[in-house]
Amino acid sequence: MKIEKLLLSPVAALLLLVILIIGGCHTKRKDINKVLDTAVKKDLPTRPNILWLVTEDMGPYIPAFGDSTIVTPNLSRLAAEGVVYPNMFSTSGVCAPSRAAIIMGMYPSGIGANHMRTTSYTEVTGLPKYGAVPPHEARMVSEFLRMEGYYCTNNYKEDYQFQAPKTGWDESSEYAHWRNRAENQPFFSIVNFTETHESGLFEPYGFREIETRNYHLGDRSYKWENFGASHAKNRMTEGETPVHLPKDTKFDIPPYLPDTPKVRRDMWKLYNNIAEMDKQVGAVLKQLEEDGLLENTIIFFYGDHGGPLPREKRLIYDSGLNTPLIVRFPNKQLAGIRNDELLSFVDFAPTLLSLIGVEPPSYMQGQAFLGKYESVSEREYIHAAADRFDGFTDAIRAVRDSRFKYIRNYRPEQEYYLPVAYREKIPAMQELLRLRDEGKLNEAQSQWFRKSKPKEELFDCAVDPYELNNLAENPQYQEKLKELRTEMDRWLKEIGDVPNQPEKELIAKLWNGSKTQPVTVEPQISILNGEVSISSHTDGASIGYKIVGSDGKIPNFWSIYQKPFEIRENDKVISQTYRIGFIPSKAVEK
Repeated sequence: MKIEKLLLSPVAALLLLVILIIGGCHTKRKDINKVLDTAVKKDLPTRPNILWLVTEDMGPYIPAFGDSTIVTPNLSRLAAEGVVYPNMFSTSGVCAPSRAAIIMGMYPSGIGANHMRTTSYTEVTGLPKYGAVPPHEARMVSEFLRMEGYYCTNNYKEDYQFQAPKTGWDESSEYAHWRNRAENQPFFSIVNFTETHESGLFEPYGFREIETRNYHLGDRSYKWENFGASHAKNRMTEGETPVHLPKDTKFDIPPYLPDTPKVRRDMWKLYNNIAEMDKQVGAVLKQLEEDGLLENTIIFFYGDHGGPLPREKRLIYDSGLNTPLIVRFPNKQLAGIRNDELLSFVDFAPTLLSLIGVEPPSYMQGQAFLGKYESVSEREYIHAAADRFDGFTDAIRAVRDSRFKYIRNYRPEQEYYLPVAYREKIPAMQELLRLRDEGKLNEAQSQWFRKSKPKEELFDCAVDPYELNNLAENPQYQEKLKELRTEMDRWLKEIGDVPNQPEKELIAKLWNGSKTQPVTVEPQISILNGEVSISSHTDGASIGYKIVGSDGKIPNFWSIYQKPFEIRENDKVISQTYRIGFIPSKAVEK
């Protein structure tokens, strides 16, 4: 979709109307470009603001994506004024690996970011804490934007499978906001909404107190109830929690879950959480409008992977990977279009750079689907991986085209279900386990608890969206099986993924054979006639610095060193270096 040509001439608008009528608003990029080729060229701002609204554990549970269980006025408005992408897929069914893919534009299973998490459950695995180690030239995409003069903020969840460099954000906190930027400075801001996280299904039920910050976003004087307490555990009581839909609402229960009172209550909690998140999205958008920035900002809304329910989160069925994506362009350009092309989380970073006119670096494994450097061809396949979750390890890889999903199980002798304690706090999960033990699950519900797995699985997602009917041994589908099998082999080789590699060996590879995590070498600061030069002997290290004036005041956030700069006679410089996946250097002052 070429964004350089978004305002349509009357002729182009008529052609677009014809395509929408014929396709029922289900259009692909090539169809849109037929219209855009006839449109009046109207560039977006060369440095548009970009706002990402990111929620957690989010399947296609909203009206714009075909689920009318609840009303979501703010997301529905965003969809009506933007482009809807129903085929966005995460690279993992869980948050940290997926967020690594988003921020780096690389597959997490190729850079040591796929085990959930790299810093937890070490008492179970017996392994040291570690971080993903991408190639030395790799940077968080936000750092590239900062280098282009953008003010970059994250509010507030990071969870990238590595410690974020201090050069990654101008601010990353519960109070980070685009309003803190310099006058006329373009911004890239992320606002994370955590109300829809799977922990929102736990009992006792209640909204997170910290999420009330979204109604006061950026106000540093605002302190939510029990400020300073654990974000996940600091919740309202159910009596204090707003009710956005009747508790006796009739829900469509997916076939892999039993229809019991506890499951229906979890479905109510799921949709009640989404409705609250929608209100919070509306509060953030209201701020954007109040600031007069709505029509100079490209807005993205998406989830960090698929849904939170059992047999959704952590798995690489579509229920765990597929998440809504909405993109709203300034002045409602291309409003109401549905684009059915396949998209992957690794496409976010190159697309972000493309939108501001910067060519994505070659190490990024995704492709831009918008902007100046939009890929010539649409994506044919999406790819995903599952490995360790907390204290339990599996090894599964998947590739999907527009219709078929191929899954390869590297531990077929191991049962599919992993007894992850965190997931077992969900009442619906407890129901599944109870009914399993009582022998009362039907075939669809009991599949997950098989004692072994087929080596290969193939699903026709068009007729079997819940991926319950394995076609891998069906003679009619052998050509498709062979095609996707070949594509998986190609992808694994390209990204350097070694499925089922012991995590201990992976860490040794990331650390280049060392038994301890590598440390970024301290920066070398040179000051000559007031000109400051900073270097690092660690290849690929980001170099951050602060200038301390004669008044001794230390800036809150770190600047990115790109070239020599001048300071005043009594100024001092503080610098720190950090390569992603290494231990940061000590700060050096001169």
